[in-house]
Amino acid sequence: MKNSIYKIVMGCGFLLSITLAQGQVKNAKTETVKIMGNCGMCKAIIEKAGNKSKIAALSWDKDSKIATIIFDSTQTNQAQILKRVALAGYDSQSFLAPTDAYNKLPGCCQYERELKVAEKTEIKMDDQKNQEQHEGEVSTSKEEQLNPVFDAYFSLHEALVQSDSKKTATIAADLFQKLNAVKMEALSMKVHMAWMKVMIELKEDAEHIAGTQDIKHQRDHFATLSTKMYELVKVSNLTVPVYYNACPMYNKGAAANWLSKEEPIKNPFYGAKMLSCGSTLEILK
Repeated sequence: MKNSIYKIVMGCGFLLSITLAQGQVKNAKTETVKIMGNCGMCKAIIEKAGNKSKIAALSWDKDSKIATIIFDSTQTNQAQILKRVALAGYDSQSFLAPTDAYNKLPGCCQYERELKVAEKTEIKMDDQKNQEQHEGEVSTSKEEQLNPVFDAYFSLHEALVQSDSKKTATIAADLFQKLNAVKMEALSMKVHMAWMKVMIELKEDAEHIAGTQDIKHQRDHFATLSTKMYELVKVSNLTVPVYYNACPMYNKGAAANWLSKEEPIKNPFYGAKMLSCGSTLEILK
């Protein structure tokens, strides 16, 4: 009996919250979607991630796993909202959360993940990558969103070619700021999924390079930074060719790669000592 009364009260509260949300959001469109999760804490995290003042309101039921989303259809869409939820660590029928985000959830919130979600994500990316809308406050186009990041990376490459550790540290600090300034919700779906996989490592490498003037340490982190940057560049819309190059000598023959806007080899790992050492593995267009 108590269970039934509880469910009735909760149901009434849910309906009331939906009604209030409809009144606060203009051009309101209502959709339902399944979002994975376990408990009341999950509900708080999911709803906080999905809600956006006067633009989107999300209410999630932990028993059915169904979220009701009300949003201003002129400002955002379901995909934008579910991407924010995924970044908070929760899989939906459209997006798979980054592993790092899922692993950071409290133990009680770590639900059983369904492999089929990943398959749906790939299908959804292809189906919707040209259908996204930007949220109201985002004015930068998807194609331009990462340009400042790429420009800072190429400047970092030049500083390492010159073996200028002080300049390298300064540019890396700027790169770190550019990475933090990226508005993930404005990225196209394909780029967004790549970004979620590499953003933490990109920031860590940029921070390490900025925090030292030891050129060897800077070059070690530039090597791992470049590998992650390649993953991002290869799914982006490029206006000029980008050359993915390899240095076979670096790290005692273990090799290292880098990206360049110029065709001639300018090795950032040895600078003037072996400036032209290396070869082009791939041309990204």
